Amino acid sequence: MSDTILRTSATAVPDTALLDQSLLGATAGDWLALLKPRVLYLVVYTGAAGLLVAPGGINPILGFAAILCIAMAAGAAGAINMWYDRDIDAVMRRTAGRPIPTGRISPDGALAYGVALSALSVLLMWLATNLLAAGLLAASIGFYVFIYTMWLKRRTPQNIVIGGAAGAFPPVIGWAAATGHVGLLPVLLFAIIFFWTPPHFWALSLFASADYQKAGVPMLPVVAGQKATRLAVMRYTLWLVPLSLLPYVLHLAGPVYGASAMVLGLAFVWYSWGVLRDRQDENGVSLTRDAPAKAAFKFSILYLFLIFGALVLDHLV
Repeated sequence: MSDTILRTSATAVPDTALLDQSLLGATAGDWLALLKPRVLYLVVYTGAAGLLVAPGGINPILGFAAILCIAMAAGAAGAINMWYDRDIDAVMRRTAGRPIPTGRISPDGALAYGVALSALSVLLMWLATNLLAAGLLAASIGFYVFIYTMWLKRRTPQNIVIGGAAGAFPPVIGWAAATGHVGLLPVLLFAIIFFWTPPHFWALSLFASADYQKAGVPMLPVVAGQKATRLAVMRYTLWLVPLSLLPYVLHLAGPVYGASAMVLGLAFVWYSWGVLRDRQDENGVSLTRDAPAKAAFKFSILYLFLIFGALVLDHLV
């Protein structure tokens, strides 16, 4: 893998020299970038939601420690992901500026950083809460690193579908940290994120397909084409909406959540319909520069924030 990054990055130098540079010249912002902070927001938010709606509550200090551990673990998995994917990151426009491809941090330094944070987050979660929460946290790291990053991402267009489980763990971990067990509601929250992930990432892949094709990553638009991807976005959104209503239907959440889930779900369907009906040429390529796909991608992030926020609000009232 080191040979690959040396070939693909014009600024690359031997790993030992890069390690020296990463220890001496990398900024705090470079190390923060390894944690994929934009991803951390959603991870921390959904993890906190799971903790807040859990019955019985938790000591605020221990609750803060649990959320910190979830953030550390997600960041650690992101750092290891960047270490493993440094060869394809170097050739994709969207990721070429990351710390490893540009030589600001060495691969060895990034790997050590990710492994250390992983171990620390799991140990701290165990000490602060319980063994179940720590075990789930370790499983989430392992799933993202070994199942998604190393096994699925470069082998199958279903990488996002199966790999989406990695990002669905946080509310279950938050619930387990507060209660010591896993109930039906956190399982449903896991399922909501699991089914939300494909339309979210496939909307992104529609307007970033050239990058994925260049890097040889078999995302759905690259393998099955634009038309099939647009249909898949619509299909998963339609599955997501009734699933998101189950907490209300099963009396695990109240009317505030139920109404919010319905309105947000219909809005998501509307955005996905825009993706499906986007003006395309005979090959399914957008004639509008993927404006509907970009809008759907942005709304999908807002959707997850709002539906989990509605769940917490419903719990409080």
